[in-house]
Amino acid sequence: MQTLRNIISRYMRSVTFFLVIALLAMILYLQITHEKRQAFETATETFRQIEQVLEKNQTELSETRAAYRQTCLHNAEAIAYIIENNPSVLNSVADLKEIAALLEVDEIHIFDTTGRIYAGTHPQYYDFTFDSGEQMRFFKPMLTDKSLRLVQDITPNTAEAKLMQYSALWSKNKAFIVQIGMEPVNVLKATEKNELSYIFPLFRVNPDANYYAIQKYSGTIVGSTDLSCVGLDLSEIGLSLIDIAAQEKGFHADVNGEMSYCVFMEIGENYIGRILSCRDLYRRIPSTAAALAACLITIALILSYVATRYMNRYVVEGIDSINEKLHSIALGNLDEIVDIKSSVEFADLSDYINRMKQSILDNNRKMSYVLDKTNMLIGVYEYNPHMKRVRITGHVPKILALEVSEAGRLSDDYKAFREFIAGLRKHPVAGETCIFSCRDRYVKLEEVRENDEIFGVIIDVTDEIEKRKKIEAERDYDALTGLYNRRGLENRLSALSAHEPPGCGALIMIDADNLKVINDTYGHDAGDIYLREIAGLFRDFGPKSCVSARLGGDEFVLFLYGYDSEQEVTDAVSLLAELESCSYADLNGQVRVPIRFSFGFSLTGQSADYEKLMKEADEKMYENKRKRKESGV
Repeated sequence: MQTLRNIISRYMRSVTFFLVIALLAMILYLQITHEKRQAFETATETFRQIEQVLEKNQTELSETRAAYRQTCLHNAEAIAYIIENNPSVLNSVADLKEIAALLEVDEIHIFDTTGRIYAGTHPQYYDFTFDSGEQMRFFKPMLTDKSLRLVQDITPNTAEAKLMQYSALWSKNKAFIVQIGMEPVNVLKATEKNELSYIFPLFRVNPDANYYAIQKYSGTIVGSTDLSCVGLDLSEIGLSLIDIAAQEKGFHADVNGEMSYCVFMEIGENYIGRILSCRDLYRRIPSTAAALAACLITIALILSYVATRYMNRYVVEGIDSINEKLHSIALGNLDEIVDIKSSVEFADLSDYINRMKQSILDNNRKMSYVLDKTNMLIGVYEYNPHMKRVRITGHVPKILALEVSEAGRLSDDYKAFREFIAGLRKHPVAGETCIFSCRDRYVKLEEVRENDEIFGVIIDVTDEIEKRKKIEAERDYDALTGLYNRRGLENRLSALSAHEPPGCGALIMIDADNLKVINDTYGHDAGDIYLREIAGLFRDFGPKSCVSARLGGDEFVLFLYGYDSEQEVTDAVSLLAELESCSYADLNGQVRVPIRFSFGFSLTGQSADYEKLMKEADEKMYENKRKRKESGV
């Protein structure tokens, strides 16, 4: 029995070989010339567009800078006017921040007549002066000339080195200087648009072509779509200024170790070039040449007679027979036997189809056996990329809470079903293995993959998970505040120690002040509200990771971790004092009382003895409470 490959190739090989060789030799020269001309025209048009964009972007940048400077001065005038008419806002950082938000200003700094910041939206900058940094000294001439209205160019600020644009002017009564800072987003975007690194990708229609900007006097590469070449000398990539200047119509050169076709154009102080490797330039020759198309038609006419005769006899008739059998199987006749033996390939294909059909029958029996042996709500599904439908058991739609129409759509299209399962996996239940949330239920999903076959089991574990969560909540969380209780805190700290070092952090002991007074004055319900309000302040405290707990009564614990340095931790702890100074609790919607608490803390290292840290922090907390009582706070 002959193989299908031998039957077809024996009659086609001798006819096609000589025709293809002759045709390729005829069109090679024409195609090379055409591709070079097309590459040159593409490069020239791109260069003209780049030149126009550079001119347009430069104009836009100048206009944006001028408009932004004027906006800065107008905002400074408006803030000075507001402060003169309402000086009390200088005593409230919150009021100044509200003004800044209203005028879309990022920073407000108020200087006295000596050039010292004494008010503003950023208390951390208080007491900075015009001598505090290079950026600040720009405004120092205002101390001697009160008529000055200064707008600084975009520059890094003194404290954070963040790009800002500052403006400053004296108030009309000459009592203070208003300085505002605004992030120059629009100006930076306009500047970015004028950079060659921004412009090149806009015109890189062909991803195989690289663009270069070369300083025409020094030969230095100042821009490129290949960032590794920026800053190199031209000779380091295989080019020279002589070739670029002399060969305006394009030339071949060995660039970065690969023969390439290069086209350059002089724009301003630079040569802008487009370089395409010869491998990419000529790769379309066999498929795009018109002459080759005409020759291939001739070949097709010759081959069609020979190929059709043998394809009908050895392929088409066999495929038709197999299609008839497969159609019968698709309709549900799994007893159908495929037996086509006109070639080795068809005999093998028939065998594979029969084995696949038998596998389906075996799997159905397996699934039925598994489901019959359990009282749990279990669903089973199976599919592979070669199937259009997904085989699912009756429990699957119920477990996944699918409507009848949705279940039908998913079972009819394995791709849609696969996407549904992938979406389900995006909602894992924390602390559980292979368990996911699905709408209002919890399901356990496990899949077995054998080659392309995917077999999945879905189990409804909603009752089990909800019972477990309820037990954990009652065990580890404080019912009044929703924070961890003492047991939950210990479990959480133990888990942190087991899975990751705490890094720089702090353990903070906190004691709510005035709880007894509130209970005695307004009742214990008001006291509970007071504790819940305090807990709300601690729930997600700090810029990084935090564990919050209530030990009982009026005692709370915060554990901060994941910080990069002790200074960051200290800064975070200092926020507690600021938080206390401006926080209030509404008791039953009738009485508003200030929130007050004492606290002490102890810093951690890469490892922590939590009992020791808690003891140290507790001692410091009581020391803080004693000092607050002595000072009358």
